Amino acid sequence: MAVGVNPISDQLSVQVFGGPTALIEYGGLRFLTDPTFDEPGHYPRPGGRPGLTKTAPPSTKRADLGPVDAVLLSHDEHPDNLDHSGRELLADVPLTLTTPSGAGRLGGTAKGLAPWESVDLPRPDGGVVTVTGAPAQHGPEGADKVTGEVVGFVLTAQDLPTVYVSGDNASLDVVRQVAERFGPVDTAVLFAGAPRLEGVFDGALLVLDSALAAEAAKILGAGTVVPVHVDSWDHFTENRDDVVAAFTAAGLADRLRLG
Repeated sequence: MAVGVNPISDQLSVQVFGGPTALIEYGGLRFLTDPTFDEPGHYPRPGGRPGLTKTAPPSTKRADLGPVDAVLLSHDEHPDNLDHSGRELLADVPLTLTTPSGAGRLGGTAKGLAPWESVDLPRPDGGVVTVTGAPAQHGPEGADKVTGEVVGFVLTAQDLPTVYVSGDNASLDVVRQVAERFGPVDTAVLFAGAPRLEGVFDGALLVLDSALAAEAAKILGAGTVVPVHVDSWDHFTENRDDVVAAFTAAGLADRLRLG
């Protein structure tokens, strides 16, 4: 499902392309989250692990994307966060910010950010955007031994709203850590969709469900929430309608930006 450009302020807009992929224009820079531009198809996984199936194409072709200043890649090990086309795209991007282990695997322009580590990127107007790595927990406690290392991101600048990109995170404790350091957050790009895999963590959530996303918005004090990671894959057990229902039930529907 295509989502249009959300002009949140003069210096911030978000356009969602499907799955976890969104273009954030912030302070004159263009940030792309977890690039997934493949057509629908199945991705088998080794060792008898459950494969993943993409069910819908992106709303924008990679060729029509335009220039990207940096990719914000929550992790490189799962095709629903970095597919074949996404990997190819990284070669054309000046900077990919991701996990330290992911940067080692990807090489090239990839740079690892540990939790709370920051990098300053020059803006066209002469200022800087600071990108800070945020912790993320991809599944229940201790899941990283199976799901791997994951990172979220916080974008800040002296004259701009604070933007939080959660990455694949299932933990409200992680959200509280972000809120303690950066809250209230002006805009939260929250990965949701309640993904689950049969035989993995007894079916526990791998990323936030819709109700937890609404709770995360409260914790962050987020004035605007852009949900991503809520469509295009068959292991996502909730969709955008579920997000709307949960935010409506929580009295937060006015904070959603869906395009």
